[in-house]
Amino acid sequence: MTDFLQLAGKTVLVIGVANRKSVACHIGKTLEDAGANVLYVVRSKERRESVAKLLRGKDVYVCDVEYPEQIDQLRAEIADKHGIVHGLVHSIAFADYEDGMKPFHETGRRQFLRAMDISCYSLISLSNALKNLFDPDASVVTISISTTRMASENYGYMAPIKAALDSSLAFLTKSFSKFSRVRFNAVGPGLLKTSASAGIPGYVNSYLFAEQVIPRGEAVQTQEVANAAAFLISPRSSGIAAQTLVIDAGMSINYFDAGVVARAMSNDSAS
Repeated sequence: MTDFLQLAGKTVLVIGVANRKSVACHIGKTLEDAGANVLYVVRSKERRESVAKLLRGKDVYVCDVEYPEQIDQLRAEIADKHGIVHGLVHSIAFADYEDGMKPFHETGRRQFLRAMDISCYSLISLSNALKNLFDPDASVVTISISTTRMASENYGYMAPIKAALDSSLAFLTKSFSKFSRVRFNAVGPGLLKTSASAGIPGYVNSYLFAEQVIPRGEAVQTQEVANAAAFLISPRSSGIAAQTLVIDAGMSINYFDAGVVARAMSNDSAS
């Protein structure tokens, strides 16, 4: 079978597996199918135990990115056992919605900064820690969102944080270009059905609305996102750098679909 993605034997670090529905899990399996040697990183020892059956036989490391010493330890372990890293998948996001959704201007400083640290700064700190382990042509892929300009109440302060994540791709690509050809890109999915998204207040209704707006009438599948991420990790995407590849099945072109508008106006008139 032809190794189209040219990933056979390449070592790729996948960070952020939580369960079998995770974007990171789908990406890891897709990379494995392409012949890559996938190393998984989870947040805690408890998480490692919970995904043990899912990742049976694979190298699974523990790193909570809130703690610099754990990032340093991860680097040391990878260097000791594997040496060169050809790709990094950063699929980490966190937001504290325990107090419920609030208007954006009431966003708490602590919640915002912690979410920024985990969801955005971790990409910078991990990349810096691994810089000497990266193959000169390594590829780094993070998971963003399809748009950071849609002011959805049930996504709140995470959109500005994802915007910062997107912006960091250009600056990482530029600064790494001084000593390598490492590329930084993102996959920006539309609404997905994952365990993490299920915990966002009002998300299910938004997901169902998305299915009405998407031309094909079906929401984006997690595997579609994984396929795009695998492509960006692969040498086949060597000409793509500092970009966010939107995977929304055409949702953004169809907000004013005549049927959707008619139903909305009909409901408005009825009320």
